[in-house]
Amino acid sequence: MPIDLYYWPTPNGWKVSIALEEMGLAYDTHLINIGAGDQFKPDFLAIAPNNRMPAIVDPDGPDSAPVSIFESGAILQYLARKTGHFYGETEQDRIAVDQWLMWQMGGLGPMAGQAHHFLKYAKEDLPYAKDRYRTETARLYGVLDRQLAKGKFVAGDFVSIADFAIWGWASLWEGQEQSLDDKPHMARWLEEMSARPGVQRGRALFAEKRADFSKDNAAHKTLFKT
Repeated sequence: MPIDLYYWPTPNGWKVSIALEEMGLAYDTHLINIGAGDQFKPDFLAIAPNNRMPAIVDPDGPDSAPVSIFESGAILQYLARKTGHFYGETEQDRIAVDQWLMWQMGGLGPMAGQAHHFLKYAKEDLPYAKDRYRTETARLYGVLDRQLAKGKFVAGDFVSIADFAIWGWASLWEGQEQSLDDKPHMARWLEEMSARPGVQRGRALFAEKRADFSKDNAAHKTLFKT
């Protein structure tokens, strides 16, 4: 039975759509229009109480019982365990994957997200906030570049769910006012990941729905309470 994917085309949504495509899992997509406030509807909150997408419902979960999962990192770990793919072959591999997945969840995602917010969406011009998040995002990309100098992918020489998690945010480096001139390993990795058919299909899922919320006052108010 297909997995139900609750999704909108954002970097966090891409993490799971890419994983599903790369793993060859059947899924049905349910659009959660975050600009229209779908994430606050009771039916979705029953699945994702933090009112954030993505989320999934797997009708064939543990012990053949349905399971619903929110938080993109938890979803990626679940799917990797379910399929036995993209989590490495050894416990050392899985430790490395988890470290870089948590690095994305606790570091790159929030910082790049704040950079996007203050550089593109904030109604006020706040130089301190812009500089703070632009600089921290640059620092994190320096960490990523140094890690990618050691191996083909972030956790080693195998592609993993950590790569899927990081790629969506890293692919938007220009909007975060970053440079790849001093990050050759990150640039190489971005190109290699972007060439993967599963990444391309996951990124393309309902891409036509992606909009610039800075130009939509109603959506801006729904998202940022402004």
